[in-house]
Amino acid sequence: MSLRVAIQMDPVGPIDINGDSSFALGLEAQARGHSLFHYLPMALTYDRGRVTATAHPMELRREKGNHFTFGEPRVLDLRSDVDVILMRQDPPFDMGYITATHILEHVHPETLVVNDPAHVRNAPEKLLVTHFPDLMPETMITRDRAAIRAFRKEFGDIIVKPLYGNGGAGVFHLRPEDSNLNSLMEMFEAQSREPVMVQRYMPEVRQGDKRIILVDGKAVGAINRVPAEGEARSNMHVGGRPDKSGITPAEHKICEAIGPLLKERGLIFVGIDVIGDKLTEINVTSPTGIQEIDRYDGSNLAGLVWDAIEARL
Repeated sequence: MSLRVAIQMDPVGPIDINGDSSFALGLEAQARGHSLFHYLPMALTYDRGRVTATAHPMELRREKGNHFTFGEPRVLDLRSDVDVILMRQDPPFDMGYITATHILEHVHPETLVVNDPAHVRNAPEKLLVTHFPDLMPETMITRDRAAIRAFRKEFGDIIVKPLYGNGGAGVFHLRPEDSNLNSLMEMFEAQSREPVMVQRYMPEVRQGDKRIILVDGKAVGAINRVPAEGEARSNMHVGGRPDKSGITPAEHKICEAIGPLLKERGLIFVGIDVIGDKLTEINVTSPTGIQEIDRYDGSNLAGLVWDAIEARL
């Protein structure tokens, strides 16, 4: 079965070919004989019931500095010219992102969009997780400073982060003696009208923030991300160190609790974050980590994602 695959993502030129999950998914699709197209989210167009994108035929290679070739651009009808769309642009999860999910709903499921655009829209990383409060650390979502101060008084050591951010951007660790809470809230409020997420700080993060990949609701691999010295964030692009890791029985229970919901909602490729034995995020927009896991485990997680996609078709 040869499929026509369009990848909706950010520019392919600057990506890290040894870390980018979209690159791995594209290489795997190509190895299976599928044809690839690349288009930017800004190229997505709705016009009188028809959804199109100006896209480039694309060939990928694992050659640093020479990792892709584009063909001449063409306008794709995303309902009739394409079998699968991988929605892989990075957050922030803003109105541009939300609009893209609305537009792609016009072609899904006739053209399979991975992940399901309606459920991506309804499941931003830091909100879907709130449907599993028993699995989470103590968490508050609010703009109310008095409520945040009361939460901080109760727990002392807290994390404050933007609700729709990504990659660890804007994540702050406030210790009990820190006097910057009001200034921090002023900064958040000047940037947006959105609430912030406040969580009890988990000292277990010093041993790592684990990324577990689920494919069609099943846990398939994990990597531990250890923060750099003096850093509260474990994201690898801000200095976190990847370490080989398995999946503990407690983590399997978390995956078994959330897996059926992910499968039911068409969230084929998902990455969850676990600190200690607590679930902190469910990443459905553009999850990453599969190349790092593959290098440690000798696995092919992109292959498992494509197995799941092909089974749907």
